[in-house]
Amino acid sequence: MGACRVQSARMAEQSDISTADKTTAQRPSWQHWAQDRFAAVLLSALRPLPYRWRIPVIGWLGGTVIGPLAGMRARIRDNLAYVMPDLPRAEVMRLCRKVPDNMARTMAEIFTGDEFLERARDSVVEGTGLAALQEAHAQGRPVMLVTAHLGNYDAARGYLLAQGFNVAGFYMPMTNPAFNSRYVAAISHIGTPVFARGREGLAHMLRFLRRGGMVGMVVDHYMAHGEIVDFIGKPARTALSAAELALKYNALLVPVYGIRNPDGISFRVRIEDPVPHSDPRTMTAHLNQSLETLVKTHMDQWMWSHRRWKNT
Repeated sequence: MGACRVQSARMAEQSDISTADKTTAQRPSWQHWAQDRFAAVLLSALRPLPYRWRIPVIGWLGGTVIGPLAGMRARIRDNLAYVMPDLPRAEVMRLCRKVPDNMARTMAEIFTGDEFLERARDSVVEGTGLAALQEAHAQGRPVMLVTAHLGNYDAARGYLLAQGFNVAGFYMPMTNPAFNSRYVAAISHIGTPVFARGREGLAHMLRFLRRGGMVGMVVDHYMAHGEIVDFIGKPARTALSAAELALKYNALLVPVYGIRNPDGISFRVRIEDPVPHSDPRTMTAHLNQSLETLVKTHMDQWMWSHRRWKNT
């Protein structure tokens, strides 16, 4: 039955993957071109600023200008009203500003490259899972590193790469093909290999995993083919792929997060204990609970603008 589950999820993934591949292969529309150029000009214009000022400025622009123009505030309010209807209005308004702020900081950091990596490498480690990663690395045992849109997910990857771990990224291609090329170059500068969510990328990722590599995967997306698993008290369609792959390849399944510190530019890397192997749904529920705990602690660092509870 476990193999059937993996094959079923793989087929569903391939369906989504085909769409992603076509998206990145198509010619950019003028809107995509304009969005890409705006991002490039903004990052270039602010580059002369010292890093400690540049990232907060871009965050402020994200929270006060870009977020409202992109319609993020309405989606944030809707999600908060759905899962936390009693949240005070002042807190809702604060999150409407701070969530796009964190998202803008994250993207700016990824595109900054070496200056961001310096801070990621100096991150303080919390949690009790580092020893398990070290043991798996020594034994050549594969690892699924599961993270989320909390803080900056690439801070954890940058830290682990600096410690000598063999870590690959598995990413969802952007819907804007013009911006996607720039994004792939940026995450590749942080570390390689990186594999796109597509037929070819999946095949390379699985070979890398079977050879004992560690693969980082963001798993808090809404997935149309996912199963209903509770997240923050509400049913959410969630892919079981990470747990299924861990079971299929006898890999550790380890929640890892890059949590932003109060200074806004440095991080703590949280590495939790491996999720015990059982069945894909139980293991995925464990992952959702792990993230839920951190979201409630760091409300302004999670991507509340995402339609996480769509069609449930």
